[in-house]
Amino acid sequence: MLLIKNNLMAVNATRHLGNSYNALASSVERLSSGMRINSARDDAAGLAVRELMRADIGVIQQAVRNAQDGISLLQTMEGAMATIDDALVRMQQLAEQAATGSYSSAQRAIMESEFQEIRSEIDRVAGSTEFNDIKMLDNSATVSIHIGKLTTDSISVTGSNVTSASSGLNITGLTIANAASAQSAVTALDSAITTKDTARGTFGYKMNRLENAISVLNIQAENLQAAESRISDVDVATEMAEMTRKLVLAEAGMSILAQANIIPKMALKLFK
Repeated sequence: MLLIKNNLMAVNATRHLGNSYNALASSVERLSSGMRINSARDDAAGLAVRELMRADIGVIQQAVRNAQDGISLLQTMEGAMATIDDALVRMQQLAEQAATGSYSSAQRAIMESEFQEIRSEIDRVAGSTEFNDIKMLDNSATVSIHIGKLTTDSISVTGSNVTSASSGLNITGLTIANAASAQSAVTALDSAITTKDTARGTFGYKMNRLENAISVLNIQAENLQAAESRISDVDVATEMAEMTRKLVLAEAGMSILAQANIIPKMALKLFK
């Protein structure tokens, strides 16, 4: 039927051309963003799963940073313990030196002065060492390093009191002013060094545990990112082929629409 009031062919061609352009715009959006899902209309279920995965990935990545901060905390404390270690070894060396009878009282007095200065330095190091205002060498406070979503996903680190007056070291009253006291100090310092080694070892294996946790968390994050990528990322090769098809359809639709707009003019020839 030849019509001039309603150009149904042009209307039909316009509708298909619009669909082709919309589909082409979707392909351009996917290729330009690199993502298959850019909005809920692309894949509502896939979007929901992706966002949950992204949340889990974000939590894991923050857990890794928490563990790294925990390691930094322990490294700070363990480094200070190394200084205390050297100080205790020097104190024991002085005690052993003063325990022999070949030194005069004046010489022992010099040793005693150094001995007490080192003890004071141990207290200063234990009291001043901190990380983000957290002190762990003059108390037995527990710090919890959270490394996951669950309340059980945490590693607790307990501080150690390594001041001279602590029950572990207990070296406040030691003196090497005479041979007998110096001999007693050697034995007491043996016990103090053992206590310090235990505390330092605790920091060490907690660091190792946190490093192992970081390795596991990184693997978890990598696997989740791979799964999220399979859901969300666009397959460039497939989408390019699809865009080419849609581009051809759009060009064909444009050409047909032009022809459909010309056809009604044929009716004018009947009036001649």
